[in-house]
Amino acid sequence: MKWELAIIAATVLAVAAVSRRLTGTTLTPAMVFVLVGVLVGPLVILAVPYASAAAVVTKYGDALDGKVIVDITNPIAPDSKGFVTPDGSSGAQEIAKAAPAGAQIVKAFNTLFSHVLTAGPAEGRPLDVFIAGDDAQAKTRVSAFIESLGLRPMDIGQLPMARTLENVALLQLGLVAHSVKHTDFFLGVNMLS
Repeated sequence: MKWELAIIAATVLAVAAVSRRLTGTTLTPAMVFVLVGVLVGPLVILAVPYASAAAVVTKYGDALDGKVIVDITNPIAPDSKGFVTPDGSSGAQEIAKAAPAGAQIVKAFNTLFSHVLTAGPAEGRPLDVFIAGDDAQAKTRVSAFIESLGLRPMDIGQLPMARTLENVALLQLGLVAHSVKHTDFFLGVNMLS
């Protein structure tokens, strides 16, 4: 639970930073939680704890129809040894079950710590944002959003690959707990040629 709360706090801070960068509006973390339900534009960033994500999506129901829902949650169990989702599923897939039929779910941003995201490029290279989703147009929209932030989208495939991204988040928590001992890092792709 301690790590889940840290991830939620980091996510809220990241959403506030992204909003500040895109709109020039300064949002406090508390405002992000309030504004997460404001459905403006084609993208909705789901910045709530995973435990309440499906309920939030259900609550806004029809207002989400036709939207791209960007799932940034990590459904990590309180002991940080696994997940709270059913075997063979991901948080994003469970959220998709609660979404209206016309909404598209794209998993993104769940592998970047908020302060790393707000710091931007590292040593001259953009940060990689891994994405997974079933709809090509939705992934194109999310990729354009990511690029507008000076980041590099990396498409890893269909929505079931969201479980892989959630495993990456679990890997990062393991690194923090057992070897790296801090969150001043990110995982990305280095091209050799």
